[in-house]
Amino acid sequence: MRLLLIAILGLLTLVAMFGAVLPVGAETPGASAAPSAAPVATGTPAATPLASLPAGASSAVEQPACPLPVPTPVPTPDPNVTPNPSASPTPVPTPVPHALCPATLSGNPADLLAYLFNPIFQTLFLGLTTGYQLFGDIGLAIIALTLLLKTILIPVTRAQMVSQRRMQMIQPEIKAIQAKYKGNRNKVSEETMRLYRERGINPASGCLPSILQLGLLIPIYSVINTGLAAPDISSALQFMGFPVLQGLTCHMPGTLQPCINPFIAWLGIDAHVAQHSFTLPVIGFGVSILAVIAAGLQLIQTRMAQPRTSDPQQTSQQRIFLLLPIFSIIYGAFLPAGLFIYWIVFTGYSIVQQYLIAGWGSLFPLFGWTPRFAIDHQPRFPPQPKPPTSPSADSGGSMRRDEQDSRTASDRAAGTIKPARQRGRTSRRGRRR
Repeated sequence: MRLLLIAILGLLTLVAMFGAVLPVGAETPGASAAPSAAPVATGTPAATPLASLPAGASSAVEQPACPLPVPTPVPTPDPNVTPNPSASPTPVPTPVPHALCPATLSGNPADLLAYLFNPIFQTLFLGLTTGYQLFGDIGLAIIALTLLLKTILIPVTRAQMVSQRRMQMIQPEIKAIQAKYKGNRNKVSEETMRLYRERGINPASGCLPSILQLGLLIPIYSVINTGLAAPDISSALQFMGFPVLQGLTCHMPGTLQPCINPFIAWLGIDAHVAQHSFTLPVIGFGVSILAVIAAGLQLIQTRMAQPRTSDPQQTSQQRIFLLLPIFSIIYGAFLPAGLFIYWIVFTGYSIVQQYLIAGWGSLFPLFGWTPRFAIDHQPRFPPQPKPPTSPSADSGGSMRRDEQDSRTASDRAAGTIKPARQRGRTSRRGRRR
């Protein structure tokens, strides 16, 4: 339960950080006296005035240049002045998205974090823009970028899965250690770490892939949510100060519409906003089919990563982890649809890796049914358990110490000892008088 609460708090914290930490295409709060022309995607100023604006937008809102301007404070009404009900309210211009601007350094810690994410954001955005220029479809571009990232992460992901599988193989020996040194936590920890060293297992090797996946999820969200909504992306089409992809043209140049077309025709959705397939009638909660598919794949991956066990305590812990995919359905109500396309491909790739290294895991039996192909299935690239290392006795004085250390952790845990020496004579009571 503690792990579940930590995961929930971490995910909620990330969602809260999404809108304020990364390079964002914020909205202009104030109005300008004169309208201005919107630039074209390649950075060339447009000579024609704005052709069309988003719904409810006003042409009096000026497109600011990078860096982001200081927001104009909203005037506070004077409580001593009685409002005139007959007077018509002054229309407030609706803010519109501005150019995609990188984060700049300031005294705010959040801006510092956003500034550190600038290279990752720009690299991912250039990869997504390249895929969009090649395929002409942002959905295919997201899929191609995800496959490229997962292919690059194959070494660290494989190391995580192999280490996790080897730790599952030595669980009987770990339980034997815990049974022998029950109540002595220091001794249990010492013998467990000795067992890890003997079998060549690094328990911390599973943390790096998780950190990398989490570190990529934040800028990917910003790329999809902000980069696909920006009408001017010229400042982001640079690599180490040199302009790239100058041949890219906006699908609606000269307007404040997104430069990259976010509409995915083969799915009928916009990638940069949340898409609700239907709404629950009682609570009015919007449900995304993409979020449901992502949750289903995440559930399959979780079941495949869990070993078969008859321990009630471990079974209870596994059931808790099966509840985590439910939060993907909740996030589908307000996170952009393109992020779930990324997560679906990412999880599907991980399932294939899990199948090749660890097999089906505890995915079957499913409701008491096990298909024929899952019976006695052996993975294609199973991790081989490393045999225990035996320290060599290099001198006669250290042979006794090495003889004690040469026993495996399972032998020590089982209480294996040498038989006592046979005495040369029987006891006094047993001798014949």
